[in-house]
Amino acid sequence: MSIRLPSADGGFRPYRPGTRPLAPLECGPARSRVFYSAAHVVADPLAASAEAGPAVDWEATLAFRHRLWAQGLGVAEAMDTAQRGMGLDWPTAAELIRRSAAEARSVGGRIVCGVGTDQLAAGVVHSLAAVTAAYEEQLAHAEEYGAAPVLMASRALAASARDPEDYLEVYGTLLRQSARPAVLHWLGPMFDPELVGYWGHEDLDRATEVFLKIIAECPEKVDGIKVSLLDAEREVGIRRQLPAAVRCYTGDDYHYPELIAGDGELASDALLGIFDPIAPIAARAARALDLGDRVGFRELLDPTVALSRHLFAPPTRYYKTGVVLLAWLAGYQDHFTMVGGLHSARSLPHLATAYELADGLGLFPDPDLSEGRMRQLLAVHGVAS
Repeated sequence: MSIRLPSADGGFRPYRPGTRPLAPLECGPARSRVFYSAAHVVADPLAASAEAGPAVDWEATLAFRHRLWAQGLGVAEAMDTAQRGMGLDWPTAAELIRRSAAEARSVGGRIVCGVGTDQLAAGVVHSLAAVTAAYEEQLAHAEEYGAAPVLMASRALAASARDPEDYLEVYGTLLRQSARPAVLHWLGPMFDPELVGYWGHEDLDRATEVFLKIIAECPEKVDGIKVSLLDAEREVGIRRQLPAAVRCYTGDDYHYPELIAGDGELASDALLGIFDPIAPIAARAARALDLGDRVGFRELLDPTVALSRHLFAPPTRYYKTGVVLLAWLAGYQDHFTMVGGLHSARSLPHLATAYELADGLGLFPDPDLSEGRMRQLLAVHGVAS
């Protein structure tokens, strides 16, 4: 039986859902690469009021992280995928870090946590001292609960920095006091328009020189840099310039298979939002790579790129909507609601295509459930399926 899906051209197309979902998989962490999945949060749609801040369904949110750990993936917590700066405020992110770090310890799961400056008021140019203090507060919180930090790109720093020296000062201060090596994060403006000119330059070559200088001054305090520019050639160039002990974590949701596979000399590790919905395939691909099966790795991961490019299509920052939709369709949460109302950020045809692509990859454990939920979503919008 087929389902009638809306198309971007205003028409409809029939689609026959798949019947062969991927079998459940549990495995240990990858050995040949480090794989982190940035993870989404599950909203609590029954919260009486949002006045106290974003309402999170903690049980469902943490259960999803346990699912990632069971498949051998690490969790990148309180990052962009968790709606940092797009619905999730710092008090809620701080609680998320506390809870997730405790759960990671309970199962020996790998975790890193986003450290930023989002407790500072938006729309205000803050002093460099205030930006540094905000970072320090979040860094201390992550360290208190034993989580390695990801120093996230800061809107406040981008607004207040006068030149590259300000970036050198802020990041140098943070790295010198960090208790463990940190991951630096270069989030391109396609993910957040307020980050244009990060590192003090709009010219990407000159910007690269700045963060390489930051790393060179404290190489022992830098675990790696996550590059989220959606530019494979540039990422390859960056990883060639990194010190041998510093990892390049791809954040490129368009070109990740080739970047993780590597060029025979160097390869990227991964910290990706797309790993949230494609975790069962990412885990299998990691296992193939551990066995030295580069062909099998690409055969598993390459077919997921169409889904990823669709979810991360411009405006790229709204990719979280598709990620949460797929979690609902897969049965990992009971509703399609997001903090801040972000579930309304994508069109119905966009969501329908996400369903079709994910179903074709076998990502829904119960195809009948996912089909029924997709029909439910269509009906809410007045579309007969």
